[in-house]
Amino acid sequence: MGQLINGKWKVQTVATTNEDGEYDRIPRSFLDKINPSEAEKGRYHLYVSYACPWAHRTLIYRSLKGLDDIISVSVVSPEMLDDGWGFNPEFPGATKDHLYDSDFLREIYTKADPEITTSVTVPILWDKKKETIVNNESSEIIRIFNDAFNELTGNKSDYYPEELKSEIDKWNELIYPNVNNGVYRCGFAKTQKAYEEAFDNLFATLEKIENYLEGKDYLVGDTLTEADIRLYPTLVRFDAVYVGHFKCNLKRIKDYPNLSRYLKNLYEQKGFSETTNLEHIKRHYYYSHEDLNPHQIVPKGPSEIF
Repeated sequence: MGQLINGKWKVQTVATTNEDGEYDRIPRSFLDKINPSEAEKGRYHLYVSYACPWAHRTLIYRSLKGLDDIISVSVVSPEMLDDGWGFNPEFPGATKDHLYDSDFLREIYTKADPEITTSVTVPILWDKKKETIVNNESSEIIRIFNDAFNELTGNKSDYYPEELKSEIDKWNELIYPNVNNGVYRCGFAKTQKAYEEAFDNLFATLEKIENYLEGKDYLVGDTLTEADIRLYPTLVRFDAVYVGHFKCNLKRIKDYPNLSRYLKNLYEQKGFSETTNLEHIKRHYYYSHEDLNPHQIVPKGPSEIF
């Protein structure tokens, strides 16, 4: 793994930690929006990994909002080693770079800015007309997908409606640091104290969600919202990867009746199962994180997600 420094690739860990040994996620570099007037069929391209939970959000939204024929997609290989994310269409489910036939994702970043200093992450929303990155922050890309293309597609489904924003935000503010990023804070912790703090916060939050979901299908009201779509990618990876690889082993999602039912319900809906690729997920984490799994052995199980 590595990152770009002044446009040059430097091999180094991207699992950065602060002075207390706590995992500290690097902020994203491109944060532009798309005005509805700029929403054009075929203008934008999405770079993703099926393995990455942050990219997974954008794929779910792309499906739910009817953008499959509007925004094209390239899928990197799940094997991310010294050269970072790369393109290998010979790996089942991965593709070539459909726009520039690049070997590595970092080439897309340097095409946008030849002197850039940044981590090289997915997802990337690319503007073919301006030949630059619009945005590489998943939480903002899904908001773009939620409404910027509505007039073009006629799909007015709103997963962040005005009347529910406050409640959705509350769930996001709880789930992001403790669950979405919490599993990484467990896995990449450099001290016992940092690990245990992240671990305790993670499972306290899962317990809170488990109790809340008693008799409920969704986090906010009786409808699918952004809060559910942001939680799903972490839950669906939990038993297959985070329990063992990131030492999140107090309980499996399968051991929580309500969370397990909730996960199964989401998985069976449009946009969720077809964007979930457990082979890519397991291959990426166990094969790419050599510091955590030096022999790169990818487990065969689990046999069931739920």
